[in-house]
Amino acid sequence: MKETVERESKLTPGEGFVLPELGGEPQPTRVFVSTYHDTADLVLARHGVTLRHRVEDGTGLWQLKLPRGAARAELEQLGPPARPPLELSSLLVGFLRGRELRRVARLRTRREVVRADGAEIVDDSVTVLEGRRVTRRFRELEVELVGGDERTLRRLVGELERAGAAPGELRPKLYRALDLEVPTGATDIPRGTPPVTAVGLALGAQAHQLLLHDPGVRLGSDPEDLHQLRVAIRRLRAFLRAGRGLLAPAWSEPLRDELGWLGKALGPARDIDVLVERLEADVSGLGNDAAAASDLLAALDAERADTRVAVVAALSSDRYLALLDRLDQVSEPEAGNAEPALRDLWRAEWQRTRKACARLDDSSSDAELHAGRLRVKRARYAAELASHELGKRGRRFVDAAKELQDVLGEHQDAVVAEARIRAWAAGGADPRAAALLAAREHERMETARKAWPRAWKSLRRAAKPLT
Repeated sequence: MKETVERESKLTPGEGFVLPELGGEPQPTRVFVSTYHDTADLVLARHGVTLRHRVEDGTGLWQLKLPRGAARAELEQLGPPARPPLELSSLLVGFLRGRELRRVARLRTRREVVRADGAEIVDDSVTVLEGRRVTRRFRELEVELVGGDERTLRRLVGELERAGAAPGELRPKLYRALDLEVPTGATDIPRGTPPVTAVGLALGAQAHQLLLHDPGVRLGSDPEDLHQLRVAIRRLRAFLRAGRGLLAPAWSEPLRDELGWLGKALGPARDIDVLVERLEADVSGLGNDAAAASDLLAALDAERADTRVAVVAALSSDRYLALLDRLDQVSEPEAGNAEPALRDLWRAEWQRTRKACARLDDSSSDAELHAGRLRVKRARYAAELASHELGKRGRRFVDAAKELQDVLGEHQDAVVAEARIRAWAAGGADPRAAALLAAREHERMETARKAWPRAWKSLRRAAKPLT
């Protein structure tokens, strides 16, 4: 299965627009018909995912596009139009949950392409079809990077705009054909929103993020998907915890428990991802001693493969799918008997954090520093939940909390890595390579220990105007 990451800008050509001379190489004209598939309620489109079968020159190709930050990952698999290949449909289990795919749109595209400076300038004339009837036509320009950089992208876009193109529809073709809005994933909670409503909006946004990264975790090609899915889990649990005074316990606590189960099921895989990335970089820096650590990396890779099996099993379980069904409803939580301001809930969380972290000093153990980091994370998420009430000062607190988290997180990662290196050394590893790697982690721990008091001071300073 082929996988690529799209980086592109879209423009709308004005009437009579002619592609300027860009010093590139024109490519053969292409004509293809794309049939888009989704559920009856367009669950894929609502999450920014598109699945289509494209026929060009008699060859059928399935394409699945998944959001990946500002870009999109595109997966391709040859196959007939009857049904998508299992390699693609298996990535959509979290979205579909038993719902059937159906044809939702059919588009014919005539494409003119020029390649210039590591980019493709694409001029598409699109016809929307309903049976044999034409229901709509539109034209769009795309500049897509295939080898250049963002500077190249900006320059080519500028030349096209000077030639008469305008910043265009940012919506993919399917969304234009069906007149749909592209989901942004962002949630703007206006000041004055009732607390329970605000909690529901925040929970809904994180449930969207969790589901958005589900296919990438199943695919397993980018560790960032697993990281972001776990971040969504942590935020959901933290928001439920911070909102205990607002939410009905019979509604929120079982949901929080299930999210805790999922976080624990995915935790070992994320931990090994972090460890592998860290030690691969350090081993590569050993120079002539790098070969002596190859068995350490091989053992980590084997462990990583085992944890991935466990992740896929968790995401394939009935328990997980039932949790997704519950998360579909979190935007409308059941309210409890009280309705404190979210600002007050943050204050209570901050006071607990302040008291716990005030006990930390130069002699604090590694475990105590790690516990302090978890406390800071709770206060940060409580501030995020109350951000529409806390305003700019709240955002400054969140930034300061993240800085302290990063420092203490680096310390904890170094602790874990050093322990793994010493265990490897005890098993008969090359003593020189083990000593060099362990020394690097120890140095990182010492650096973090020196840095965290200053970050803690900055966090207290950021919290003061809010308390």
